[in-house]
Amino acid sequence: MKADVIIVGSGAAGLTTALALAQTLKVLVLAKGALSGGSTAWAQGGIAAVLDSSDTFENHIDDTMVAGAGLNRRETVEFVVERAPHAIERLIELGVPFNTHGNTLHLTREGGHSHRRIAHVDDATGWSVQQALVKAAHNHPNITLLAGQTCIDLITGQHELRYSGSGRVWGVYALDEASGQVWAHTAHVTVLASGGAGRVYQFSTAPRGATGDGIAMAWRAGARVGNMEMMQFHPTCLYNLDVKNLLITEAVRGEGGELKIPPGYPGAGHRFMPDFDARAELAPRDIVARAIDHEIKRLGLDYVHLDISHKPPEFVRGHFPNIYEKLLALGIDMTREPIPVVPAQHYTCGGIIIDLAGRTDLPGLYAVGECTESGLHGANRLASNSLLECFVFGEAAASDILDYWDSYAAPPPILPWDESRVTSSDEEVIIKQNWTEIRRFMWNYVGIVRSTKRLERAQHRIRMLTEEVTEYYGQFRVTTDLIELRNLLQSADLIVRSALKRQESRGLHYTLDYPDTLAEAKDTVLVP
Repeated sequence: MKADVIIVGSGAAGLTTALALAQTLKVLVLAKGALSGGSTAWAQGGIAAVLDSSDTFENHIDDTMVAGAGLNRRETVEFVVERAPHAIERLIELGVPFNTHGNTLHLTREGGHSHRRIAHVDDATGWSVQQALVKAAHNHPNITLLAGQTCIDLITGQHELRYSGSGRVWGVYALDEASGQVWAHTAHVTVLASGGAGRVYQFSTAPRGATGDGIAMAWRAGARVGNMEMMQFHPTCLYNLDVKNLLITEAVRGEGGELKIPPGYPGAGHRFMPDFDARAELAPRDIVARAIDHEIKRLGLDYVHLDISHKPPEFVRGHFPNIYEKLLALGIDMTREPIPVVPAQHYTCGGIIIDLAGRTDLPGLYAVGECTESGLHGANRLASNSLLECFVFGEAAASDILDYWDSYAAPPPILPWDESRVTSSDEEVIIKQNWTEIRRFMWNYVGIVRSTKRLERAQHRIRMLTEEVTEYYGQFRVTTDLIELRNLLQSADLIVRSALKRQESRGLHYTLDYPDTLAEAKDTVLVP
């Protein structure tokens, strides 16, 4: 298909961009799997914005900078924070039913925030936002939503029928999941809004499709990436052998939840977070995750307890209705007993390097949302700044595209996808085995606490698997699983290379070999 603009990703970042562009341009949105299958629909906590008279932009900026361990770009933080109230207003216009208290929005507080500033829809904000955005996009005549499209690579100058030698991006090659055919979708401008790389880890709150596709595609096309070592681990994911990826929102701690040692171990019932930080359970996520990891390893625990049962039952059910129901179905009544939790990978703070307009290094290519390194999050994302980034940068990228639209030429004739590799493989077990191996060694070697030796071991495994996957990819018909495996491996390589370059401990990157934080905060930048 041809369009004025192609957007890869149908979450908050992609659809915000699409709606802002569609007033004058034809937009094609490509989604891997279902339209609501990305991370946005999974977001529980809410959206951070200064909406109370006792709060200020400076407070929100300072909280973001402190959480990011000084690695944030202040210009970016100011840019996003100052536009946050407008983002909330726009979502209200789209019909997002934020919780209210009287005639004002009900604001909750989360770890790292000095004030109550989290606008939310119960404990399922992301789902409400996603539904509002999808409805608006469906109803817009200039937006085409195309689900079931697994993007393989960006179309660049080397794919032009008459090779121009430019690094210009003209769209994407995408696998149609239903037919198995690969199509060349072309446009004047391409926007990556493809999410993070959470599924590179064994334990993650990210959805199945978070395989670093956009980051890997941009890297292969020649774009720089930054701070890929900064992988955020959410402190509280439900520990359950049968249920994966059930995140227990930050707001449970924000509303009084306490982390304790479970029965049967030394110090049973002890609330341990005050031992690690004066902010206790309201410390930033990296501190809380490391504290839990420390206690688990020190005592040989499988999990710790998150307990909010000291609050009135109606308070708990009223604030966390969705989590309450999900846990109750598993036999856990959070109004009467603690919740078993462990840390899990949650957010990719690094990614494709962009400026304040969402521009990447490559002409014709923008990027927004979790796949980017905008300078907002630094070494650790402040809770509820993620959806906010999607809205602010989605509108910023759209505004820039519209401002410079006359400078963007129509795409030239493009070579079709090489269909010479028509052989189907009956060795799907190889893909599953490699996927499992990557996620396991990344969790063990490149997790919450790292060391040079562990990182080098991970790098060795990546090199061996890269040879194997490259050979396999070159011989057989592409499938979604194979495309994702290729991107997972590329993302893992970028994470490990970045982690080895950072010879200090800062924010989410903690290494036993360099436990101190250097005086000057510097980005880790990788150049293809």
